[in-house]
Amino acid sequence: MSVKEELPVGIEDFERIRKDGFYYVDKTGLIKGLLENRAYVNLFTRPRRFGKTLNMSMLKYYFEVGSDSTLFDGLEISRERKLCERYMGKFPVIAISLKGVEGENFEEAKGMLRRTIGREAIRFPFLKDSEHLSKTEQLQYQKLIELDVRGDFAMADGLLRDSLLLLSQLLWKHYGQKVVLLIDEYDVPLDKAYQLEYYDSMVKLIRGLLGQVLKTNDSMYFAVLTGCLRISKESIFTGFNNFKVFSVMDVGYNEYFGFTDQEVQALLSYYGFTEQYGIIKEWYDGYHFGNLNIYCPWDVMNYCFDLRVDVSVSPKNYWANTSSNDIVRRFIHKANSSARKDIEILMEGGSIQKKIRPELTYRDFDSDIDNLWSILFTTGYLTWIGQGEVFTKLVIPNREIRWIFTDQIYEWFKEETKKDDRRLEDFCRAFEENDTKAIEAGFTAYLKKTISIRDTNVKKVRKENFYHGILLGLFAYMDDWIVRSNVESGEGYSDIIVEAQEAEIGIVIELKYAENAQFDVVCQKALQQIKDKFYEEALLDDGMKTIYRYGIACYKKRCKVISG
Repeated sequence: MSVKEELPVGIEDFERIRKDGFYYVDKTGLIKGLLENRAYVNLFTRPRRFGKTLNMSMLKYYFEVGSDSTLFDGLEISRERKLCERYMGKFPVIAISLKGVEGENFEEAKGMLRRTIGREAIRFPFLKDSEHLSKTEQLQYQKLIELDVRGDFAMADGLLRDSLLLLSQLLWKHYGQKVVLLIDEYDVPLDKAYQLEYYDSMVKLIRGLLGQVLKTNDSMYFAVLTGCLRISKESIFTGFNNFKVFSVMDVGYNEYFGFTDQEVQALLSYYGFTEQYGIIKEWYDGYHFGNLNIYCPWDVMNYCFDLRVDVSVSPKNYWANTSSNDIVRRFIHKANSSARKDIEILMEGGSIQKKIRPELTYRDFDSDIDNLWSILFTTGYLTWIGQGEVFTKLVIPNREIRWIFTDQIYEWFKEETKKDDRRLEDFCRAFEENDTKAIEAGFTAYLKKTISIRDTNVKKVRKENFYHGILLGLFAYMDDWIVRSNVESGEGYSDIIVEAQEAEIGIVIELKYAENAQFDVVCQKALQQIKDKFYEEALLDDGMKTIYRYGIACYKKRCKVISG
């Protein structure tokens, strides 16, 4: 059996992937598109983890002087011989990523920006002695890489603002060829600055930096930028000529960020995982870029990596592990009654229609709840399935993103319920007192308050999981309870068992979804299951002297509780 190529999980360097024999999904058609439809400045806005950084690395290795042409052997762009003869390895390239430009304050973030640009400038040490530069220009280059007594880059604020422009001019003069400029994750510094409250200062700095290098810069051949959002209201891009934005709603270049269905099927066939196609599609497909359905490549690669270790492994939420999902959390906490109803529609597998603003500032995040719909869309937590003259039809793309919403809704609900400690304790104590009326009234009240996360298109057991999760979240308040979920007891696995040790009370709960609101029948069925499976056995073994058994039936935001 032939040895399969390794999966490049977490590897964003094109040269390493190609030289070290990693599996590569060919996106080199992007190069042809950029050259045949060249704009002075090209901005690609895509959610995180959709291959932006790898594509920028690919562009760098294609255009840069002295590049290794064999990296592209067998790839789509290699068939474009005239383009390769004219453009491959012919340009000086400035390539920076701003994803690491952050800090607890503006000065720290500015220091990171100096390091980012300074390290890129160090890649061109020949400029220090270039015979094509004047002595003054050679000194200007040395100022870009000069270090202070602490070993940090020392460029002053004015030089930092002009640094990319100056570097491009020096490279142009040295090579006699204009520069290709690549700036990855251009908007990350603004995001970090907004979160840590030095936003205005960072906007001014980024506006100056990009304005200098991107506006009427005779030394630049063309530029490519990537980010999550198009930030223009702050005038970062105001007045640019030949400036083109390619968002997730545009058809142009839609297949070059993320994986198409054909690419995923080829990947699964190569590794022998075709049987997992359905579950991968359910979990990681569903994004709509232009007129194509797109998979998140980060998730597909990670899951295939895990499958190579254990073919029976279940899919995971790889996307959530790369971020704290602050945007979803912020949205849920700010959601009013109307927004919560919209979330419920989405969680049930439905769609909502909203006006999407393609251009936002980070300051717009909290100014209006409606702006957050646009942010959720542009950052990949929602996707679009249709567009009218004014409104865009939005849905949750897949099970992974639905899981993120579910998790954040549970967290929000726990925080909300803890705001009324007395009410929450009274509800929990009602289980110790066998007060079914109080339990029923309390649980119904909590169900009405929460954001429903039932999916009408899933099996009954997953609908039950919603109510199960809510009840466990409420029980977490009780420090003197031992609460266990889906634990083996008697001859099966009980939904929830509780030990109120001080009172020596054991509680067994079987919770079911009542189709068509058949509460009484379903409650009796739940109680019978507790008795037939001897679920109280584990509680008796632990010394609980009083056992209460509860059958709970739920339907939408109503419930019925019977004790027996």
